[in-house]
Formats: sequence, C-alpha cells, structure tokens
Amino acid sequence: MQKALEISIFKETFRRFSMRYNSRAQYKNNEISQKLYTHFGKSMNLARIKFFGLMICSLYKVKTVTFSKLASAFETRADSSSSLRRIQRFMAEYVLDLDIIARFVVGLLPHKGPYTLSMDRTNWKFGETNINVLTLAVTYDGVAFPVLFQLMPKRGNSNTAERIAIVNRFIRLFGYESINLHSRNT
Repeated sequence: MQKALEISIFKETFRRFSMRYNSRAQYKNNEISQKLYTHFGKSMNLARIKFFGLMICSLYKVKTVTFSKLASAFETRADSSSSLRRIQRFMAEYVLDLDIIARFVVGLLPHKGPYTLSMDRTNWKFGETNINVLTLAVTYDGVAFPVLFQLMPKRGNSNTAERIAIVNRFIRLFGYESINLHSRNT
C-alpha cells in the first residue's frame, strides 16, 4: 500500500514537473490561447482563438509561412491535410481586424509608453505584382515591433500624406501622449 502511494505521488509530481518544463507546443498553445482569449474574447470566437494559437506555435516551430509546413507542425489530433485546409480557409475567408492586433502587440510589450516609433518602407515584386509596405513600429530595447502597416498601391517611396495617415492611425489607437517625441538630430 505504501509503495502504491509513493508511486502515485511520484507520478503526480512528474506530471506537474513535465507540464511546467515541457517544451511541447500543446502546453505553449494553451498558454498562448489563454492570453489571446483575454484580449480577443469579445471579438473572436473560441475556435478561431485556438486556431490563432496553433498558428503562432507553428510559426515559431517551423520558422516559415509555408502553409503545408505550418499544418504539419500543428499539435492536434487532426491529419495535417485537415490542418492545411483549415489554414487555407482562414486565410481566404477571415478578415482580421488589424487594429485589434496592434493593441495586442503593444499590450505585450513590457514598456507601457510613451513609445519611440520607427517607420520603414519595403518594396519587392511577387511575379509581376509590386508589393510596397509602409510599416510603423514601436521600438523597445533596440528592437522594432511592427504595430501598423499600410499596403501601398504603387512602387517607390511613401509620401508625406501616407506617413501622416499611419501616424494618425497610431494616435487614434493609443493616444497622442503615447508617443515619445524627440528628434534624432538633437
């Protein structure tokens, strides 16, 4: 009887230890899903939130955006072909509110403002299509965290009106007082 009790205690202790230190994605996904639910619970259903958590864990594991590789990294009982169809449906049909994503990213930062912002533009071609993105990021501890972006329907540089528009969007979301204003020339 004593031996059975000791084994039971050992199993429970090992289970708790492995849950705390196990790097398996399912535990990470549960933690991420809880954070996502706290933030997105009013604007996204639970199935979508869990899917979003699976996507984040898969992106971290495979370090690529190739749908088939992401699907194979999903920690679910479903076949990877089912996960692939799930990713394809999400990308084709769901309209993600990017302002909510911006609030989520800023909310995860350990620094709570005012924020130093950085802006960058990148342009590349995908086949015959030009892809031109203007990005506004919050800079924290030497790292720029992209918060807002605007796809521009042209090649080349952004203009003043486009840059003002993305900063005004940031102000609408986070307030004017959330910006650390300083010039790099001083």
